[in-house]
This record gives sequence, C-alpha cells and structure tokens, in this order.
Amino acid sequence: MTFDGRLGLVQRVLPVYRAPFFDTLAAACTGGLGVFAGQPRADESIVSAKELNTAHWTHANNLHLLRGPLYLCYQRGLMDWLQRWRPAALLVEANPRYLTTPAAIKWMHQNGKPVIGWGLGSPPSSGWFASLRRGSRLRFLRQFDALISYSARGAEQYAGLGYPANKIFVAPNATAAAPTFPLPVRASGFDGRPVVLYVGRLQARKRLDDLIRACAALPEKLQPRLVIVGDGPERETLETLARQVYPSAEFAGAKLGAELAPNFTAADLFVLPGTGGLAVQEAMSYGLPVIVAKGDGTQDDLVRPDNGWQIPDEDFSALVNALQAALSDSAQLRRMGKESYRIVAEEINIEKMVGVYIEAVNTVSKRPEG
Repeated sequence: MTFDGRLGLVQRVLPVYRAPFFDTLAAACTGGLGVFAGQPRADESIVSAKELNTAHWTHANNLHLLRGPLYLCYQRGLMDWLQRWRPAALLVEANPRYLTTPAAIKWMHQNGKPVIGWGLGSPPSSGWFASLRRGSRLRFLRQFDALISYSARGAEQYAGLGYPANKIFVAPNATAAAPTFPLPVRASGFDGRPVVLYVGRLQARKRLDDLIRACAALPEKLQPRLVIVGDGPERETLETLARQVYPSAEFAGAKLGAELAPNFTAADLFVLPGTGGLAVQEAMSYGLPVIVAKGDGTQDDLVRPDNGWQIPDEDFSALVNALQAALSDSAQLRRMGKESYRIVAEEINIEKMVGVYIEAVNTVSKRPEG
C-alpha cells in the first residue's frame, strides 16, 4: 500500500527510535515524506535522531514555554516549511500544547488538503472543570479530518469524547520492524539460573529499585540472574542498592542496536517494572515473554495473557507475584515467548504501523469535503 503524493509530518521532536518508522513511511509515499521537527529541552532525556535516510527532515526552531502541566511549544518556521514542501496531506501530533498546530491546519484546509492528528488518546477528565476541559479537547480534535491512535484504548477514549468513531484508525505503537531472523531456540528448561533482562534508561520512573528488591524477595531457588542494560542518572543509586540487597545483579552499561542481540538471546524473561518501554517490542522479537507495568494503553495490544503479564504501576507485590509465576514454569515461559515472537512478526511492527498510516491518509484524501 502506498500514498500517491507528497506527505508532510510535524512532530515536536524526533527521537532516535522513531527514525526507522519515518524512513519506512517515506518509502511508501511516491512524492516523498517531509518531516518538520525540532530539538527537546536538555533536561528531557530524549535521545534525538541525527538524520533520516529516506525522509526529508527540516529542523524546527522549538521555543519551549513554561514547564510541567503548563508546558507549551511554539515551532518557528512551520508555515514557511509548509509553503515550501506543499504536502498533499499532513500528519501532526494531536496535542493542543503545540501552539503552531492550528495555523498549520487552517493553511492546509484553505488549500483543500486534509490533516490527520495522532496521539495516545484522551483520558477522562475529572474535577470541577472536567466538562469544560472535555469540550475544549473535543473542539481541538474536530479540526482533524481523521485521528490515529496508538492503541485500542486510545481510540475508545477519542470516541467516548465525541469524535466520530468512523474517522479513528488504530496503529499499535511500534518501534521495530518485523523480525527477519527465526525464533531463537532455547532449551525447554533453564540453563542454570533463569536470566531476567531489563533494557532501557536508568531513571527513577523505570522502578528498577523495585525490580532489584523483587528478585531478592523470591524464594532462593527461583532467584534469577538479573541483567540490567542501560545507563542514566539512577545508575549509581541502583548499583548501591544492588550491593545491599541483590549483589548478583549485573549492570552491563548502555548498548544499542546489534550490541543488544546477545543479551536478548541469552535471556528467559524481559521485565519493565515502570513506565515507558521502547525495548519491549524488540525483546518480543527475540521470543521473550514480558512483564510490564500498565501505562497509557500502548502496552495493551502488545502484552496479553498469552505472552506476558501487565501489572499495576508501583505495585511491588504484583511484581513479585508475576516474577514467581513466570520463573516457576519454564515450559509455560517458552510457550509465551513463542507467542511474543508471533505477535511482533505478524501483528505489531513498523510495517503494520505504516500500513495504517497510509490507509488513513488515502481514506481522508478520497473522502469528499464535509
């Protein structure tokens, strides 16, 4: 499936994990893909891409205003880029905090071109001004000709807010391509102690302190070899904690790309006890069952009872129980790993995600006005 035209895409920043998706999307557009994105704040811990190989990247001049729940972003140069690139359709983040978005939508519509917004969804509002917030959010979303949600939960939230369900597409969030290698072969039982793996930034929100303590809380015969791959501001604190409660924990440092393959292949279980989780899909492509904390809904489609466990965020007992259930039955763990591999090979990967984006763009491009 391809889009017969020039596509534009506006994003606040371009993290390194999104580059493969943008290049794959660009290859599906006969007129090319133009990306307009800037740099994050220095304190955001976002690793930005250095380049795109297929898509055309124009660097935005992001003006970051305020912080926390009051954060706003103004992207200088957006309208000049639109007038130069002149896309037949435009994709933008469905985020009202980005102040230049309404002007871009207006310009596209004045030129008879559609605009699609994408995002995580719209969680229900509560409190005294909940109805006002819902109304404001819906007015913002109604500017778009269609919406793409990263999860089924997000799509339900958009529809529940009042956005037409027939204009919502679901593209499960993917950060890796479908595996091109066969399912790794693992022995039916564990080769010594089972290996529990974490890959990602070492940040407080990842709850790695809970993972270290949870491994120590397991019965001795189930205590795994815990391998933590990554770096970040919490590394020294976590290493100190590990020396105190779980000295056998291994800190492998930061690794990227092909460097990670031996770690994924040697592991028996992948665990992400906190929020985020960009490595979950990659772990699944190596046939690993997973334990993840429930978050914004993007994990719902990826992690199911047949291939892993979703546990409440910051629930230490649930983490211990999931680890014990996983490491008590190696045969079950291998079956779940095979299902993980099937999911990312057949259902959730960059190629499938691009397919939904192209379907959405083609649909709104053919849809009559009004």
